[in-house]
Amino acid sequence: MSLLQRNADKMYASTAWLQLNSVQLARYTIGCSWIYSGLVPKLIQVAPLELVMSGSIGLSQANTLLLIRFAGVAEIGFGLALLYFYRYSSIVWLNIMGLIGFLFFVLLMTPQLLLEAFNPVTTNLPMIVLSIILLRGIQREAAANVGE
Repeated sequence: MSLLQRNADKMYASTAWLQLNSVQLARYTIGCSWIYSGLVPKLIQVAPLELVMSGSIGLSQANTLLLIRFAGVAEIGFGLALLYFYRYSSIVWLNIMGLIGFLFFVLLMTPQLLLEAFNPVTTNLPMIVLSIILLRGIQREAAANVGE
């Protein structure tokens, strides 16, 4: 083996942790998106859009803020759970159903938000697609492990 080949092998081995497969990419993208969505626009600084969406159900401003904070904590918890339990298809299906549910909520309660540049369609649909990629990937991994 040449010196060049050995150095190339060493360099590849040292960056192997960067070589994430589609399951891991989907897992981290979905989980971290939930964590960010719960933390930044709900707990750190309540986003005006959160006030519009949550306020559309008719609660007082104080109860709306309480609901938003609770949703933020729940989203962080769900993101962490998805990161840890991603191999369970039930949590991935729960993610898909939740994202579809949020789309219908916006459609019924605040349809004007669907006209915004960054709206639930442009954010939830890609997350649903990533969830399907994650489901297929964990099914392939499970089938490969059965064959071993």
